[in-house]
Amino acid sequence: SFLGAGKPPLYGDYEAQRHWQEVTYNLPIRQWYFNTSDNNLLYWGLDYPPLTAYHSFLCACIAKLINPDWIALHTSRGYESQPHKLFMRTTVFVADLLIYIPAVILYCFSLKETSTKKKASIALCILLYPGLILIDHGHFHLGFALWGVLYLSYDWDLLGSVAFCLALNYKQMELYHSLPFFCYLLGKCFKKGLKGKGLVLLTKIAGTVVVSFAVCWLPFCTDMEQIMQVLRRLFPIDRGLFEACMFSSPPPRLANIWCSLSVLIKIKNIIAPQTQLKLSFAVTFLSLLPTCIKLTVQPSLRGFKFALVSCALSFFLFSFQVHEKSILLVSVPVCLIINEIPFMATWFLLVSTFSMLPLLLKDGLLLAYAVTTLAFLSACLASFAILEKTSAEDLQLKPFSLSLKGYVSWFKSFPKIVRSLFLLSVTLMGVLSLLSAAVHPPQRLPDLFPVSVSVISCLHFLLFLVYFNVVILWDSKNSRSQKKIS
Repeated sequence: SFLGAGKPPLYGDYEAQRHWQEVTYNLPIRQWYFNTSDNNLLYWGLDYPPLTAYHSFLCACIAKLINPDWIALHTSRGYESQPHKLFMRTTVFVADLLIYIPAVILYCFSLKETSTKKKASIALCILLYPGLILIDHGHFHLGFALWGVLYLSYDWDLLGSVAFCLALNYKQMELYHSLPFFCYLLGKCFKKGLKGKGLVLLTKIAGTVVVSFAVCWLPFCTDMEQIMQVLRRLFPIDRGLFEACMFSSPPPRLANIWCSLSVLIKIKNIIAPQTQLKLSFAVTFLSLLPTCIKLTVQPSLRGFKFALVSCALSFFLFSFQVHEKSILLVSVPVCLIINEIPFMATWFLLVSTFSMLPLLLKDGLLLAYAVTTLAFLSACLASFAILEKTSAEDLQLKPFSLSLKGYVSWFKSFPKIVRSLFLLSVTLMGVLSLLSAAVHPPQRLPDLFPVSVSVISCLHFLLFLVYFNVVILWDSKNSRSQKKIS
């Protein structure tokens, strides 16, 4: 993203990526995360795990060969040129070609009971998802996480563990996916029996995780102060509940529950920072607890993929210091189940892109937003005929509807109601997108459109959270997977 380019003193995200290359190439490892005369942490200091720093160093080595001025210590600050922008985009594209795109294609072609044509259609829809194209296209940690899911689908548990450890050591936000990985693997161990094969598998997985983290963190393990400084940079909890919102000045414009509530209740003014942290942790933990218990007790690959969605959505809605772009951590797992629930997955992915509209407009991406969204929707309509798949069975709600007993008759009109809600939702998003781009808000309400986008998106996400939890908790399709694990 070139948001902020040419605008001192920070120059934006583009400069952040360039500056990390400057720091990692010119300074010894022990100084990468410390504030020094050569590394002002207030100027885009490193705040991601070691694997991100190593990646920056590798890119810097290549940049040095092309043009040393790009990463010269101090003098390169704010450096911008067309050749350098091309270089930066190329590093992203190459990494995607090596990590993210192969994971998507191999995952789609690993799906069983699906024709080759259908697999290709699924891959196309996933790769056309606007969120990852528009926002920094190159979230390599998501590629590593996808490799983890792919390996686990083949029961290659150790490789899956390594892949997810790499994801977690690239971006700490992968904690959004950590509990489903943990609960699924732990559940498999329980099913195999903790006095036999299960204990052996648990030991192997634990050893794999420890070794993977040790390799990534080895250069920072020279002393405890190094480790603690890196952790402080990764988890700056003292900054408060809203610090990570790019539009953190009131009213916030992030589509999670805290920013949406703050439109009516000034949370920052009535709740102390430490209490905010505790409240956020408690609500997040309680919201994902049912899913994690179900996955541990009844581990299945299908349940695991749905749990990735539900848990990531809980983190996005309720956790501490969420960024607008964090919705991508929910969207990618949703892409993985687009063949199972095409209607709801398409709807969610449209809303997730819409929720980032203020960020996209600020980056001058209105046209790209419109084109990619229409292309994605067209691909989903052509590939899945989503408007014809709105029955309770298509939406995986048949077990839930049967459990309602006396209320089953209400589900006869369910498909029509769901289609109407979808069309209303899409119309509302389209109208708000046009108003945000073309109409000046009232002087008394300068943030009317961004706030409307965030609140409407948040309401959608809350309904999706309920939906995914219902599907998971009433799931009755685990028997085949459970027998396979046993």
